[in-house]
Amino acid sequence: MVDARGFDGRFNDRFDVIVVGAGAAGLYSALCLPGNLRVGLISKDKLSRSASGWAQGGIAAVVDPEDSTELHLIDTLRAGAGLCDEAAVRFLVETAPDCIEHLIALGVAFDRTSENKIALTLEAAHSRRRVLHAADTTGRAVVTTLTEHVLGRSNIEILSPGFVVDLWIIDGECQGVRLLFDGVIENVRSGAVVLATGGGGQVFSQTTNPRVSTGDGVAIAHRSGAVVRDLEFVQFHPTALTVVGAPRFLISEAVRGEGAHLIDDTGRRFVFDDHPSGELAPRDVVSRSIFRHLQKTGAKSVGLDLRVISRDRVLYRFPNIVQVCKDWGIDVFQQPIPVGPAAHYWMGGVACDALNRSSVPGLYVVGETASTGVHGANRLASNSLLECVVYGSQLKDIKLVKHRNPVSNESEVVAEVSNPASLVVNQADRSVVLELRERLPELMWNAAGIVRERAVLELAIVQVDSWIERFDRSALSRTLVATERILIDDESLVREWGELRNLLTVGRLILRSALFRQESRGGHFREDFPETQDDAWAAHSAVVGDRLMLMS
Repeated sequence: MVDARGFDGRFNDRFDVIVVGAGAAGLYSALCLPGNLRVGLISKDKLSRSASGWAQGGIAAVVDPEDSTELHLIDTLRAGAGLCDEAAVRFLVETAPDCIEHLIALGVAFDRTSENKIALTLEAAHSRRRVLHAADTTGRAVVTTLTEHVLGRSNIEILSPGFVVDLWIIDGECQGVRLLFDGVIENVRSGAVVLATGGGGQVFSQTTNPRVSTGDGVAIAHRSGAVVRDLEFVQFHPTALTVVGAPRFLISEAVRGEGAHLIDDTGRRFVFDDHPSGELAPRDVVSRSIFRHLQKTGAKSVGLDLRVISRDRVLYRFPNIVQVCKDWGIDVFQQPIPVGPAAHYWMGGVACDALNRSSVPGLYVVGETASTGVHGANRLASNSLLECVVYGSQLKDIKLVKHRNPVSNESEVVAEVSNPASLVVNQADRSVVLELRERLPELMWNAAGIVRERAVLELAIVQVDSWIERFDRSALSRTLVATERILIDDESLVREWGELRNLLTVGRLILRSALFRQESRGGHFREDFPETQDDAWAAHSAVVGDRLMLMS
């Protein structure tokens, strides 16, 4: 607990830039910021606990002379179903080789062939083998290396565990964050804030994302007036481990790229019924094919059969998958892995330009939190880690905003600081947080999952609105929202409160955006509007405040 006498001044003018999030996007962004800037890196959990640390497949880039950036561009645009920003994609694919060289120089040990060339694999919707990997733990390899370099930088201070409750906005500019750290919630000033908090997969009951992926960046940016867009586009990964009691562990798409088959209980490769590429069709197609097959048959899972790949190849490429499956009683050399779809990646996010600038001055976004225009309606496999480093590198040109003082009477500040409030939590507030955290993901999976429909979406919006009203009425919410500086006895509960607040926010945004887009495109499929309406809807959906609109 921080004593009230030390309450003020803990962070006064300590940071030029605050980076929120310590996955690949946040770590690489912190490393790319100018070395003369004082950087605060806020990690909600331990540095390795991020979705990028879970990334198995790899990172896509053109490093093979027989490949080309033009082909990578075409594959990305095709996967994005008409909503990619071509200039953003071109920048991504053309900058990729230099960023890969930088990662290798930093020490990321990508797999190599017997001739010491970088080993490349194929993933769905890629026309060439261009996915670099480090066995089946590429994200972990990247994050581990970046973490080592961050820890060695004298200009980077790590605040962990820390939770950003909101942005600190003065006169429409981002002046810092409202931070829960070491028993205190207080405003922390900086010249710029970089949100790199990852996605929001935990809003769905079935997800490959870790528990920290609660949509924090999108939610707090939206509450601060930033433009958010394309939030209806959620990528559902086709092959998550589906075993009673097990987490929805992702079985990398690279497994299918190496030749594994998706089969039903008779051994039939049923995905070919829906697409001529079968298992290597785009993820949304494969996910819907599995979803419909499960609905039709009543089965709980389908099979992913690795037995068509040589044992040595499986052990070399997928040792982590082999071990995790073994831990849950599955011998991949003797039986198919039971799998099913799960929420995996959020194409939408906070709208930004090529320099990661949001619509709020002083606020930048990187990685899954951002909507750069790269992914469109459906992300091309293994472009996400690439986006983190390519766009993170742009922060070398970051611009800081001038500090503004929210009050004119300095004595008022002193009086407020000398008497910070203390939080007292009652059991009713605790029960609301725990109950809604459990109920919301189930509602979202049923209403805004792989297949959506108007009546179900409308009912879900009504339900979420009622939960938000109930949540906001709680004494806990009223105290935490209205009190600027506050001492906290139960940090874990306040973090649960903050995560639920963000999940309710992004849940409502996803539902409203899904209802708004009256077509099917990429990761958004409407049963009542099954066709893609290119002319009418070939535009981004955007949310500003409570307004929904289309934007170019």
